[in-house]
Amino acid sequence: MWLRVLGSAAGGGFPQWNCGCPGCRAVREGSRPCRSRTQSSVAVSPDYRRWFLLNASPDIRAQIESLPTPHPREIRTTPLAAVLLTDTELDHTLGLLLLRESRALELHATHAVHETLCEGTSLLRTLERYCPVEWRPVVPGVEVSLGDGLRYRAFDAPTSKRARFGPFGSRGEQGRVVGYRLTDERSGRTAVYLPGVQQLTTAVREQLDDCACLLVDGTCWRDDELIRLGLSGKSAREMGHLPIHGPDGSLGQLSPLAIERKIYVHINNTNPILLEDAPERRLVEERGMEVAMDGLEIQV
Repeated sequence: MWLRVLGSAAGGGFPQWNCGCPGCRAVREGSRPCRSRTQSSVAVSPDYRRWFLLNASPDIRAQIESLPTPHPREIRTTPLAAVLLTDTELDHTLGLLLLRESRALELHATHAVHETLCEGTSLLRTLERYCPVEWRPVVPGVEVSLGDGLRYRAFDAPTSKRARFGPFGSRGEQGRVVGYRLTDERSGRTAVYLPGVQQLTTAVREQLDDCACLLVDGTCWRDDELIRLGLSGKSAREMGHLPIHGPDGSLGQLSPLAIERKIYVHINNTNPILLEDAPERRLVEERGMEVAMDGLEIQV
């Protein structure tokens, strides 16, 4: 199977339109080596023709155009087979509205995510005014075939992040945030997509066993990153993201694991690993981990 990183930044992209942090200034001015990035989304394909979207970012139109498939020559054709959602974050779901020209949209989501998008944000109710949405319930722990030798198994990534939309997506509810374990049935090789994780619990770590490629949450370098910059009163963990550095950070926990490729995705514009000459970037690479960029393609 093939994985293609369509967007490697967190919400707002890099640079973020209203941000003058050191990283955003550097990418605009060209003063330090770094690349602009769109908002988080990945595509997976079993055959390099049909692609399944893992989250639908607000930048989805340009990201779809970047897919390595021929442009449509017939009326209303698409290489997109379905969308798989990990959560209800706006940077992962707003792109659904931009797919409204679809004749039908196949959407894989947990009950908690589907309920929030229908009743909490009304996003799916709006989309359904334009095109039929075929909801395929995602149940953590259950294997699902996508056809052509590709299957997935979702797993819960517990979060205590406060729900934004009233009673929907309440704290601790199963399926509120999930990761996906994707398997190529022909080779038996597996990739894990986990763009949002608050804690690498024993159950979450078990899902990483024997995987060949891990695409994992790289939102913030430090837990207090946004607080230090005066951009938020919340820590990374309070926002649902395990920081890379520091006590129990993801770098210390993941770098020793025997996984062929370990790649940070969903990287916030404030994270210094986006600057290619930053000491934080060198530390990540010295520990055997990678920093995703838009257009990165991995054959698993």
